[in-house]
Amino acid sequence: MQAFDQLQELWQKHEVDVKFSADEMLQQAKKEVNGLRFKSTLNLLGMLVSFIAIAALWAFYHFDSWTTHVGISITLIAIGVYTLILYRDHRLIAKNDYTVHPNEYLNNLKTYQLNRYSLYNSLYWFYTVALSLGLMFYFIEILAYFNLFQKVIAVGLTFLWILFCSTILRKAVIKREKERIALLIEKFERLSDQISTPV
Repeated sequence: MQAFDQLQELWQKHEVDVKFSADEMLQQAKKEVNGLRFKSTLNLLGMLVSFIAIAALWAFYHFDSWTTHVGISITLIAIGVYTLILYRDHRLIAKNDYTVHPNEYLNNLKTYQLNRYSLYNSLYWFYTVALSLGLMFYFIEILAYFNLFQKVIAVGLTFLWILFCSTILRKAVIKREKERIALLIEKFERLSDQISTPV
């Protein structure tokens, strides 16, 4: 038993220093950066498709009530503003070559991280309120064509969808993205340290 205790003590004192080369770290970071860029591009495309689809609905379908026009306008403005914010953030992670300027890219990643925090907190609630308001105005005319059961279903499903996106989905996305960006920042910090510190 004493030999086991000595072995355990020796093991606890032993530290393994695993070092990756700058090239290996850069390859790992490259995969994660490409994934982040791809996700950001998909978000932008999704917002643009939503904007175009709603604008096309507004242009090609005749609405009688002024409230519907107000609702669609509010919705389009909210989607447009949010898309511009997403584009600004996308440029932060897409405009620089991280292999040439890792420190500058690291600073951009930190700015991106702060912007995303703001986007998922205060700006997200502005977006949700604006979309809800737009939908309320839009529903004034549209729900007039539905019977009571259809109205309850339409309003209930819309409310549940907004609630789901604002709670469960939002928290999961925030957590996953926060971890991903923090890990990427950590990798670029280690990469910058390895490049600036000669081995």
